[in-house]
Amino acid sequence: MNISIIGTGYVGLVTGVCLAYKGHKVFCADKQQHIIDSISRGVSPIYEQQLDSMLAHVIKNNDLKATTDLNQAVMESEITIIAVGTPYIGDQIALTYIKEAAHEVGAILKNKKDYHVVCVKSTVVPTTTDTIVLPILKQASGKELGDFGLVMNPEFLKEGEAVQDFLNPDRIIIGAIDEKSYEVFKNIYQYHFDAPIIKVNPRTAEMIKYASNSLLATLISFSNEIAAISEEAGGIDALKVMESVGLDKRFTPKVRGQLIKPDATKYLKPGRGFGGSCFPKDIKSLISFSVQRGYDPKILKSVIAVNELQIKRILCTLKKELSGIQDKTIAILGLAFKANTDDVRESQSIKLIRELKEAGTKLKCYDPAAVEKAKTELLGCDGVEFFNDYREALEGTDAAILMTDWEFITSIPFSEYVKFMKAPAVFDCCRALDHAKAKFYGVKYIGIGFRE
Repeated sequence: MNISIIGTGYVGLVTGVCLAYKGHKVFCADKQQHIIDSISRGVSPIYEQQLDSMLAHVIKNNDLKATTDLNQAVMESEITIIAVGTPYIGDQIALTYIKEAAHEVGAILKNKKDYHVVCVKSTVVPTTTDTIVLPILKQASGKELGDFGLVMNPEFLKEGEAVQDFLNPDRIIIGAIDEKSYEVFKNIYQYHFDAPIIKVNPRTAEMIKYASNSLLATLISFSNEIAAISEEAGGIDALKVMESVGLDKRFTPKVRGQLIKPDATKYLKPGRGFGGSCFPKDIKSLISFSVQRGYDPKILKSVIAVNELQIKRILCTLKKELSGIQDKTIAILGLAFKANTDDVRESQSIKLIRELKEAGTKLKCYDPAAVEKAKTELLGCDGVEFFNDYREALEGTDAAILMTDWEFITSIPFSEYVKFMKAPAVFDCCRALDHAKAKFYGVKYIGIGFRE
């Protein structure tokens, strides 16, 4: 099929490259010329595993074209996917870009004779597709539903693993506003992907996305609450607690004698809390949506409250373990909100850095990929040094805090901490290190949910 995609961020570009890789002809449209130029050269403007090589491949084969000409992209395609940003502003998501995209597509459809399906792929609260996007398309095109189609097709991509998530989906949700829209849109997937296609209405599709992210975030906050209780009691390793909980056969079934460990159990782990462009925004948006409709979502509010408390708990532990942190020099290992991405949006590491600076701490920061974006995010934050070599970051420090579980970081030998640090003490906020091994090397180990 011929497909146009509006937006070349994480969702739009990954979607475009993967659909082109599967044999579709794709137009990726964006208003920023420098981004279009980069994509056209086969160079991804975002950091994502496998994306560079796949982008170069589909560009070389002419399966994907990047353009600023939205009119051409829509006129020469059968389906347009809207994958623009929905930033969280105030107490709800902003639909400015969604509305603008819908209006532009509608205006182009006014002059198009062929049937065309518009897809909302951006994460939006329930009712957005049918009560906001649909009326805009009708007004701008001068057409009625049936002359064009409309679906909501949520994405379930994890940054750092987005390409594989797209190519190997767990499920494909198509929230179609009518039967004709569904029949046309499903052709994108049904012959190219081995996954169940779930047909629902647009509001259900929108809610599926929010419910999925909310559940995973709830598992994280639940694990951190258990970790906090364990810390207060002392002598409990919350990591072992949650690993054992995850071995319950309702989480980890045994099939033909082999344990099948679902990815969901990875979220049953104490740590620094969740960040990124999805979980915080999506849960807060769902809370706001719910309150506006008269329901008080107590569980969701608690999920956010526990997560926001996590940085303060880390700070309190540091002050206690180091007998104060003012004028101490601390290495921050990991700046991205998670491993295998350079994204620092809502990064717990960035939040901790700001808190430590206010407390009078000197900071030396390292990340394999996110240093430049962190510098921009922390612009004007004096006394924060950035390094591309972890050894330089560790040099002469009083403590090191592991905030992102990159393999580059978790594989640092404990002997290196001893060699470079003034006082070898490691605060493992990802629970990714072996505390017994740390002790063997003479490194003081502090872990979320672990106090000897």
